[in-house]
Amino acid sequence: MEKDINGCQDGAKTEPSTRLGTEGTETQLDDFVGPHPDYNEEEEEQKYFRRKRLGVIKNVVAASLAGTLTYSVYLGLLQMQLILHYDETYREVKYSNIRLEDIDRKVLMGINVTPVAALLYTPILIRFFGTKWAMFLAIGIYALFVSSNYWERYYTLVPSAVAIGMVIVPLWASMGTYIMRMAQKYYEYINYKEEQEKEKQRAPRDACNAYIIVFQTIFYSCFHLSFVCAQMPMVFFLNNYLYQLNHTLFAVRHCGTLSHGTLPGFNKTVLQSLPRSVNLIIVESALMAAAFLAMLVVLVLCGAAYRPMEEIDMRSIGWGNIFQLPFKHMRDYRLRHLFPLFIYSGFEVLFVCTGFSLNYGVCALGLERLAYLLMAYGFSASVCSSLALCMLRLRRHIPLLAGALIHTVLLVTLFCWAPEPRYLAQAPLLYSIAALWGTGSALNKTGISILLGMLYKKKERQDFIFTIYHWWQALAIFAVYLWSGLPMKAKLSIMLLTLVVAVGTYLWMERKVAWNMEVRLPRIPRPRHKTRGYRYLEDNSDETGSDGDGDKEDDDRHPTEATREDELPKEDGELLG
Repeated sequence: MEKDINGCQDGAKTEPSTRLGTEGTETQLDDFVGPHPDYNEEEEEQKYFRRKRLGVIKNVVAASLAGTLTYSVYLGLLQMQLILHYDETYREVKYSNIRLEDIDRKVLMGINVTPVAALLYTPILIRFFGTKWAMFLAIGIYALFVSSNYWERYYTLVPSAVAIGMVIVPLWASMGTYIMRMAQKYYEYINYKEEQEKEKQRAPRDACNAYIIVFQTIFYSCFHLSFVCAQMPMVFFLNNYLYQLNHTLFAVRHCGTLSHGTLPGFNKTVLQSLPRSVNLIIVESALMAAAFLAMLVVLVLCGAAYRPMEEIDMRSIGWGNIFQLPFKHMRDYRLRHLFPLFIYSGFEVLFVCTGFSLNYGVCALGLERLAYLLMAYGFSASVCSSLALCMLRLRRHIPLLAGALIHTVLLVTLFCWAPEPRYLAQAPLLYSIAALWGTGSALNKTGISILLGMLYKKKERQDFIFTIYHWWQALAIFAVYLWSGLPMKAKLSIMLLTLVVAVGTYLWMERKVAWNMEVRLPRIPRPRHKTRGYRYLEDNSDETGSDGDGDKEDDDRHPTEATREDELPKEDGELLG
């Protein structure tokens, strides 16, 4: 009996101890798995979205730097090679049997003519590769153009020039789309709390306009520095070999508005000594390194513009629809009224690099000062791009009209002025005109990109819109290439007429928008999901709360407004398929 009593007592003691041990284990497990006592969910959420915002800023700066490096390498190399190949002695000594001058004409033709067909394939290229990889591919083609100059032959220079012509529009269209998407993402990350409740209360449609203005200003402030960087090969290398103006301009009789073609009478010998091949290779290698750096910046520092599922959706609407949609977007009266502005934007940038720089600047100051003239233009355009920030407080048409007014005054001045050949006292006036032209160019280009971002916020349309914009610019550049033999007065008259028409049609477009006139936008087809090869997620299964806002821009508004802007009459809807 005593043993049983003792056994019962031992069992009674063991049971509470076991219960205490189990409770202690559960407490330890809860401490290990459960939330940390110092964990603050709201603070961690703020840190997460702060990192996201910093990532967006990094993407914008990286894309701007890559665009600057790419265009400066292309423009600097092309300018240096055209000057070298223009010299008769250089051609005879180094390339006497390959007709280098004829090859240069075909190179320029390949660069200027090929973009005419870019509207047919640019949206397909961007949708197939994605925005970031289209940028990377295009910059790689620019690097290929640099590499072809190591061995200057017909079969290296001409094909690479044609390749560059093919990617000019895709590069700048994808750049514009990328900057636009980063502005929208930044707005979403900075207003994530409101985005979490977007079903209850939608944000205003123009809520992200401030970020579009700021990011496009950053991009163009960096981009216009490419005109400065492009002059580095000439300033530090080529100017050491050039004759002075008394030799190169000896036979020039007329400058400016009295001139015909491209600087008639300019001496065929501009190099007082030929550069060594080793020095040329060093310069070209430096340019090649800059092109590779631009590729690495895009590859490493630029994040994706869209999430993977968004890119699949944008691609799965069908390649036939992607091919047709740029043409169908041109039925929108807002775009049609902006076509003259797009054309003038192409006219003015090539005119300042060729017509003004050669027939006014070089004719009066000599070839050795060409680089400084273009640097004045580039510095002014870069600094004055920040003037577009006034759109944060003023109406959006003010920068565009200010830029048009500056260019109108300058075009009239150039039409009435013929500088004296070989007269250096005119240098301050020429540098002032170049700087003012840069101011007008900055307001023009920055203002157009901001305007397109404000008018077309839906992410499925942006690549089509920027493709149309840069395609019309490419057509204008092709026209400038064709009219190179015209008298200067004819060129200035065409540009002035185009500018007046562009301002008139733009103001008429703004008036129509203020009247809330109906726009005719094509319906974007719904994605055709394919389940083979991957498991497609449902509509809401991949959402983080904000990235899907762009495609709901038109669906969540008032039904009558959605019908007005996104739906066509039945017969048009059927045509859209």
